[in-house]
Amino acid sequence: MNKTERLGEFKKSVSNKFNVYNSLFLNLPFRDIENVGMVVPLLWHQSVKGLKSGLNPQDILESFFQNYVNIDSEKDRIDFMFRIIQYVERQVVLYDSVEDAAFPKLQEYSDSLSIKDYFQLVNKTKSWDKVAEKLSSFSARIVLTAHPTQFYTPAILDIMNDLRSLIVEDKIDEIDVTLQQLGLTSLINTKKPTPLDEAKNIIYILRNMYYDAMGNLYAYIKENINNEGFENHNIMKLGFWPGGDRDGNPFVTADITKAVADELRINLMKCYYNDLKNLQKKLTFKGLRANLKALRSDLYEAMFDPNKNIEYEDIVEPLVAIRAMLIDDYHSLYLAELDHFIDKVKIFKTHFATLDIRQDHSMHEKVVESVLKKNGLIKEVIGELGQAELVQILVHEKIRIDPNDYEDIVKDTLVNISQLKSIQDRNGEDGCNRYIISNSEDIFSVLNVYAMFRWCGWDRDSISFDIIPLFETMKGMDNAESIMQFLFDLPEYRKHLEQRGNKQTMMLGFSDGTKDGGYLKANWAILKTKEQLSKVCKKNHIKALFFDGRGGPPARGGGKTHRFYAAQTKDIANNEIQLTIQGQTITSTYGTKELFMHNSEQLLTAGLSNNLFGKENVISKEHRKLLEELSELSFAKYDALKNHEMFIPYLENRSTLKYYQKANIGSRPGKRGNKKQLELSDLRAISFVGSWSQLKQNVPGYFGIGTAIKAIREQGRLRELKKIYKKVPFFKALMLNSMMSLTKCYFELTRYMKEDEKYGDFWNILHEEYELSKEMLLLISDSNVLMENEPISRESIQIRENIVLPLLVIQQYALQKIGQSTDYKELYEKIVTRSLYGNINASRNSA
Repeated sequence: MNKTERLGEFKKSVSNKFNVYNSLFLNLPFRDIENVGMVVPLLWHQSVKGLKSGLNPQDILESFFQNYVNIDSEKDRIDFMFRIIQYVERQVVLYDSVEDAAFPKLQEYSDSLSIKDYFQLVNKTKSWDKVAEKLSSFSARIVLTAHPTQFYTPAILDIMNDLRSLIVEDKIDEIDVTLQQLGLTSLINTKKPTPLDEAKNIIYILRNMYYDAMGNLYAYIKENINNEGFENHNIMKLGFWPGGDRDGNPFVTADITKAVADELRINLMKCYYNDLKNLQKKLTFKGLRANLKALRSDLYEAMFDPNKNIEYEDIVEPLVAIRAMLIDDYHSLYLAELDHFIDKVKIFKTHFATLDIRQDHSMHEKVVESVLKKNGLIKEVIGELGQAELVQILVHEKIRIDPNDYEDIVKDTLVNISQLKSIQDRNGEDGCNRYIISNSEDIFSVLNVYAMFRWCGWDRDSISFDIIPLFETMKGMDNAESIMQFLFDLPEYRKHLEQRGNKQTMMLGFSDGTKDGGYLKANWAILKTKEQLSKVCKKNHIKALFFDGRGGPPARGGGKTHRFYAAQTKDIANNEIQLTIQGQTITSTYGTKELFMHNSEQLLTAGLSNNLFGKENVISKEHRKLLEELSELSFAKYDALKNHEMFIPYLENRSTLKYYQKANIGSRPGKRGNKKQLELSDLRAISFVGSWSQLKQNVPGYFGIGTAIKAIREQGRLRELKKIYKKVPFFKALMLNSMMSLTKCYFELTRYMKEDEKYGDFWNILHEEYELSKEMLLLISDSNVLMENEPISRESIQIRENIVLPLLVIQQYALQKIGQSTDYKELYEKIVTRSLYGNINASRNSA
């Protein structure tokens, strides 16, 4: 489809509509901020003009206060800035709503491959047998995580949903009223959410969006597939981390995990009850009444009583019996509606989403050490044992544990593992059957967990959990192949895998990998690790499943998901797609039924198309050698930056890093441990990447790429660089995602730091690499502008950046004032903290 047509539709359905509805903001009844909208465009204009001419944010705002709004009192200026922030936050909500409302229309101009297109392609190639076999077992799993860097409350999500519907119908008067409602509704949490609060917020999306969307997606696949007997209810699966992810979050306890499991099941029963109630209005036939009434009564009880145990068979078997009677006695009336409900029951069973458990390897080591010490197997530390001796204990030693003999995290970990069986009894095995170990770097990451299950009362032959190592550091990835081979050679672990269907799930972490090794080296290392793990699994007759820990932005493995999976090489096992969806991407990528359908289709077609159509993705020896060179060159540049004496001080004192923890964003602490001196390894990837995003410098998404490409170019090898960009989808996908990171940079915002006596030289290092990376990427891609072939995304980014520019200038102004002598330091810190929200939501994939 002509890009000009699509861009024209975008301007008509998004840009123009936003401008029209934005004009309604001018006199919105915000509390204490009447008419503030009149001066926001003026502040934006003065900010752009001032930053381009080299003024710093403090000069710009003080001139604005004096010359345009006539505010002299520092306290009044602070109040005014809070009003601007509140206003901009709501502009972002409006823009999100307008863009989401336009999505179905824009898709008419898209060349994305839908499921229907995919099946038509199969018809042309006459490859149905091959595809049918793949479809019968293939699945994509999206896992909603506990990293809430998008924090629209349910009330705001409801308003956005109303706005989307009204915008589609152009109901201007009702839009005006809804915007007034938005003006009077708080956008932020009044207190820091608990893990249960976080879980409930995402369960709200499950219940109100994904329940119907998953059912509709399955119906759509059934309708378009050339196979009447198709029945793969696992083709799309949902995973869930809130309440199960205790890595670095001391507030996720065994009690929280149980409460979240109950919450998932109870909310699913509410969905089933509502569907059945609506069906009953149609299935009014005498012979069906008893079964319908009994099932409805059971579901009603299960909606309110967490102790009511209703199993999957208790729901599906009455429905199947009703179906048979409907066919035999009632002319199959409303059979399609009943089948649609039965399909949803077969998709969600009694769990809604699979609650994953995750914890850091170091915590498991602490638990095992405590257990061994308590049982007299060591004196003090686990290091007293050699590898063989420790393996023998973990695999064979029979220890019976009473969690009450221990304290704190050790006790809670043991309580949790002990209770997982009861969660499976209530929610079904699919409700909780995966245990993920963060920072896996040796064989004991897996064996510690295997041992803890045995010691907590699980029979070694019936541990109904997949034990999943998460390789996220460079060391972990280097060791991954040898770790898995050791485990496959271990008879006891091999028997466990046989019991789990000879499948091994392995997770790769993009966030910490990029923080550790830099953008290019980390992504290249992950691809090579996947190839090595695929090979070792194939050699041992194990089906490899990869779970990608991808964040929102390119620096955390985000970017264009379909492009990423379509670029995987033929040597990477392609049995299932599994990835985390977190932060703003939960609502920005899967936040409406239309978005969910489209992006789920994209995942499925990427996975199904890989190795079935066209040329397989192969990276030649020549291109691998070049990728290796680029990887090492970029890493050397990034490593030097990481080790620069100003790296951590710059983040601590010139960015919003320490304010992430002060915001009521999530329950998890912003860094690991309680060290007085901050170290890079302690930093959470969300606050690390997010801080660079707030600075509009996005360093983790490109740093080192410009230097690497320039070094190869200076060797007279520009043709090689252009060739690898054109011929290797993996490299091209990385570079395109990096261009997105660069597009979202705006160094003019922090140009004043160039003159800073302490940080000026460091800022120059960042800026020079930004300019070089931009220049080099445009060169090898033969482009005139960044994201040249993605005009819609580029235009959207520009609009969003324009919306939040006044907010960012205020943020930088407040940071400047904090560094000076002021009686209002606490209020300026609140301004910085509050300004995080609008920028994160506007960026949609900033952390």
